[in-house]
Amino acid sequence: MRVRTRSAPRLAVAVVAAAALLSGCGIGGGPGTKDASVLVTGNFGTQLYGSAVETRVPGAETVMSLLQRHFKVTTRYGGGFAESIGGHSGGANHRDWFYYVNGIEAPSGAATTDVHAGDHIWWDLHDWTATNSVPAVVGSYPEPFTNGGGGRKFPTLLDCAPNLQTACDDIGTALHKFGVKAPDQVLGTGSGSDSLAVVVGTWSQVKGVVAAELIAAGPRQSGVYAQFAGSSVLELENPKGQVVRTLRGSVGLIAATGDASLGQPTWFVTGTDVAGVMAAVKSFTAAKLAHHFAVAVDGSTVIPVPLPPGS
Repeated sequence: MRVRTRSAPRLAVAVVAAAALLSGCGIGGGPGTKDASVLVTGNFGTQLYGSAVETRVPGAETVMSLLQRHFKVTTRYGGGFAESIGGHSGGANHRDWFYYVNGIEAPSGAATTDVHAGDHIWWDLHDWTATNSVPAVVGSYPEPFTNGGGGRKFPTLLDCAPNLQTACDDIGTALHKFGVKAPDQVLGTGSGSDSLAVVVGTWSQVKGVVAAELIAAGPRQSGVYAQFAGSSVLELENPKGQVVRTLRGSVGLIAATGDASLGQPTWFVTGTDVAGVMAAVKSFTAAKLAHHFAVAVDGSTVIPVPLPPGS
């Protein structure tokens, strides 16, 4: 199995970009945008620090300027990188602030990233010992399917494994409730780099998908703190990448990951077997995914991952 590796840590790239683009603070007027929100949490979404919603955002608003109008913020690297938000500081013990726009990891500093209509911006202060890159999270659902990224919506495709059409139809129905059209296709057909893919199938069926190889390689590659061990075991990890809980039997996983070379993120609704996939399908709701980076599903129990140390 070939595993992709990154040539440089994304955190370092983001910091350099932020330092190089010091003045991107939204200079100049513009038409403005509507209904942008900002969420601030800690420890992978488990601690809520605050949130705000704006029905009218000024023209040329940036992620940083929006944050600063609602929270007390200190910055570094020329203003593009948050050091503290609301008195909660990073920069020590492998803890820093990271942000996601519509559930997708931001590729550049907050002072140079524009806010668009409907954007859901999520800041989280967390331990990056295992990885400094989490390419995508599920906790902003129904984003990125409704608003995409950079002010542009992306088509959504369902990649359906054989004998799981009911599961695929249920995911399509869930997306349709948010106005998202998601035609399905046979797993392995492939999709364009500008499409969002939702892969539905057991792990043994989907593990050959390129993005699934990232999950199999561990959180350093995928940002997903859960891995399948064989066909009937799901191992859950803490922020340091240590396995702290093992689930056996019919268990599911809802996670998103990706890589710049693959285009838009790929979501997985998967499990150890068909029953595990169906358990994950039943948890594919905004309420159950809210504020979680990824979730394991054991019966009717939703387990956010990563797990806290010592779990």
